[in-house]
Amino acid sequence: MGKKDKQFAIIGLGRFGTSVALTLAKAGYEVLAIDADEERVQKFSEEVTHVVQADTTDEASLKALGIRNFDTVVVAIGEDIQANVLTTLLLREIGVPNIVAKARNELHGKMLEKIGADKVIYPERDMGARVAHNLVSSNVLDFIELSPNLSLVEVAAPKALQGRTLAEANLRALYGINVVAIKRGEQIIVPPRPGEQITAEDILIIVGSNSGVQKLEEME
Repeated sequence: MGKKDKQFAIIGLGRFGTSVALTLAKAGYEVLAIDADEERVQKFSEEVTHVVQADTTDEASLKALGIRNFDTVVVAIGEDIQANVLTTLLLREIGVPNIVAKARNELHGKMLEKIGADKVIYPERDMGARVAHNLVSSNVLDFIELSPNLSLVEVAAPKALQGRTLAEANLRALYGINVVAIKRGEQIIVPPRPGEQITAEDILIIVGSNSGVQKLEEME
């Protein structure tokens, strides 16, 4: 299956959802961005072509979008936990094959898993547990396979990158991977600027090809 055949829908255009949607679109994937807020939709429409305003807690609205035809749907609704949970539940009932949902905390995450999220991500939480699926590395804190060739990974900043800016690291050109966010203690930088310097405490949230991610992960 080629890139153009893979379709993603991103629901919720906050900082995290916007960052993931833009990264996927720039990588050449078909992306539909959805938000209930008209202002956010207008702002985002300048960045990508497929963006719609819709209430995703309404089953009829979701079905009208043809959401079942998307390979992966990312529920990135942040502020409204009820909307986040109800959207996830409806996506499962409609039959979306792969649902990735953003959780605010452990309890929220467990709830999302129970109602049918295939993967749960905690973009605003420091990962205490080190989980690596398909990759063996002490650096990898969390790994989500968005598609057979594309992953979203949380990784502790390798020593080779520390002290360098994102522009200097040039990860997109070298490895085909994009840093969509940097977690620095309690702070989360979304999206990080090219001039952002990588520090020893940083956790990088990356979207990219599995091969590119693996090369980064092998860095000392």
